[in-house]
Amino acid sequence: MNGIIIINKPKNLTSNNVVNKVRHILNCKVGHTGTLDPNATGVLPLLLGDGTKFSKYLINHDKKYQAVLKLGIKMSTADVEGEVIEEKGVDDNIFSNEKLEEILSSFVGKQTQTPPIYSAIKVNGKKLYDYARRGIEVEVPSREIEIYGMDLISFDKEAKTITFDVQCSKGTYIRSLCEDIAEKLNTVGYMLELNRLRAR
Repeated sequence: MNGIIIINKPKNLTSNNVVNKVRHILNCKVGHTGTLDPNATGVLPLLLGDGTKFSKYLINHDKKYQAVLKLGIKMSTADVEGEVIEEKGVDDNIFSNEKLEEILSSFVGKQTQTPPIYSAIKVNGKKLYDYARRGIEVEVPSREIEIYGMDLISFDKEAKTITFDVQCSKGTYIRSLCEDIAEKLNTVGYMLELNRLRAR
């Protein structure tokens, strides 16, 4: 079988888990065009058979996500899989459409982003999360990304969460973006949920 299929990846599966399951079912060569974290859900394009030859043309596509940011708590991994490393108060006054839309819009444009230490980026031949798990400090290389648009979807003052859509370039880490948004709101935060809506 040759071609491309789109999988709606559920939580608690790695992208490679999905690839292996599809390979077993279809009994053909299978690859993906961009990793989704185990905790993330949504669009995962898979290349089948001869379709894997087109991987280099598809991996640089822009993405669209819907994320839920939890404020007041900082996690070691910047998502739900880590440990709490800091707690900080959250000003109730930030929970207004006007305030949150202003903060989100301030991130639109080209910028330099530092990926989270728990990521698959390689430094000196080893993935960053390998260093993090062993407690080894290493300089995390920053990268240029672009945010094309951000839209506030909703917020929950009691739960201290903000739900937003973001359209961004390849290589953007939404976990880092969530931490940066929280910092601009004078608190800490982490990515509670992530759903990839589009990859093209």
